[in-house]
Amino acid sequence: MTNSSATGTNTQARFLHGSTFRHVVIMTLTGALGLMTLFVVDLADLYFLSRLGNTDLTAAIGFAGTLDFANLSLSIGSGIAAAALVARYLGAGNPQRAREFATSTMLVSFAFSAAYTILIAIFIGPILSLLGATGEAARLAKLFIWTLSPGFIFLGGALACSFSLRGLGDAKRAMYITMVTATVTIILDPIFIFYFGWGIQGAAAANAISCIAAFGVGYYALRHVHDFLPPASWSGLKRDLPEILSIALPAILTQLATPFAAAYMNYTFAPFGNEIVAAGTVVNRVVPVAFGIIFSLSGSVGPIIGQNFGARNFTRVNRTLRDGIAFAFLYALVTSFILFLFRHEMASAFSVTGRAAELVVFFATYIAASWAFVGAQFVAMAAFNNLGKPGYSTLVNWGKATIGTIPFAIAGAAIAGAEGIMVGIALGGIVFGVVSVFMAWSLVKKLSASSPSGA
Repeated sequence: MTNSSATGTNTQARFLHGSTFRHVVIMTLTGALGLMTLFVVDLADLYFLSRLGNTDLTAAIGFAGTLDFANLSLSIGSGIAAAALVARYLGAGNPQRAREFATSTMLVSFAFSAAYTILIAIFIGPILSLLGATGEAARLAKLFIWTLSPGFIFLGGALACSFSLRGLGDAKRAMYITMVTATVTIILDPIFIFYFGWGIQGAAAANAISCIAAFGVGYYALRHVHDFLPPASWSGLKRDLPEILSIALPAILTQLATPFAAAYMNYTFAPFGNEIVAAGTVVNRVVPVAFGIIFSLSGSVGPIIGQNFGARNFTRVNRTLRDGIAFAFLYALVTSFILFLFRHEMASAFSVTGRAAELVVFFATYIAASWAFVGAQFVAMAAFNNLGKPGYSTLVNWGKATIGTIPFAIAGAAIAGAEGIMVGIALGGIVFGVVSVFMAWSLVKKLSASSPSGA
């Protein structure tokens, strides 16, 4: 295997020096461009399929998208372990172990996504029924998932490579991996959907092919550019597995809370009819693109915290946490104002009308700004994952997905219908955003006080 001197600057812990805010901005912006492309894929599917003028298609994408989002969350959870371990061992001056963890986490990600693919293929019918999908919308959602699911495994491998590159500090190549998915999908979607006439299956096929392409780019960057992917071995995987799972399992549970909350929102919307489900689908597709920077904060800020934690520099850990929260608030407030300005255009772009359009406009007017607190929670979770307390992330995110979602949504629905559901979920998000930030500050203070250097 390659020693540290052979790779030169490729294995330097570059986040130990320089402005933490600059690192936060660069890592987050490049991370967002990469992560947003994954969500642009979903938005492109929705846009092209909405041109067919079928509400059942839009609703089907909403139901199927929940399952797709679950696989993405599973892969991100595994990737968080890759980024945390690569960054931590680089920061501690042990690049050889960092390389070995890059290989092992990729294998773990493959295994998780493969298991998920098999389970979804077997139980797709009951799962869609549980989500409230019926009739034509359920049939179309099955077609979409059955066609797309083989790509889940390659997406898991691609994101493992992307997060390992983030742990290295190579945000640019990490971004390339996910940008490939959007590029391939946007090219193939109209060809498969309209020219070949494959409809929703065409969108799924384009997605599956894009996942394969993304993995190819990621593997090349790690293996051939950085020489950071040593050959896999069973003994190496067994050695690394406990440490990987100690981060990956809580991170996966944490990430799965988000699609759970989205699924519950679809479930609460379902009694109001497919028109309202379609509105929720539009919101759930626009939000990740508009707030992609917020979604990327956990994966982007994490390596900065991880490297400085490995070096026991708690002053910079504290500063990174503060800068990440400030950045999240600034971005969320600016973006929510832009969504407000174009609220009516957003509804018309996806051919929603009537009550569906009203609900989309309501979100852009009153709810979008609450994502500032979601961003603060994501920064706090990055701190938990990289400071040895990934269980805290699980606790906070599932607390938000359950206590901060279900009772708030039920109360909101009873008071104000579909709009009330949105308000209730936003209020729960604000509460848990504040709680998670206080937990993160307390954790950093505790670790700093117990550190031998007291830094």
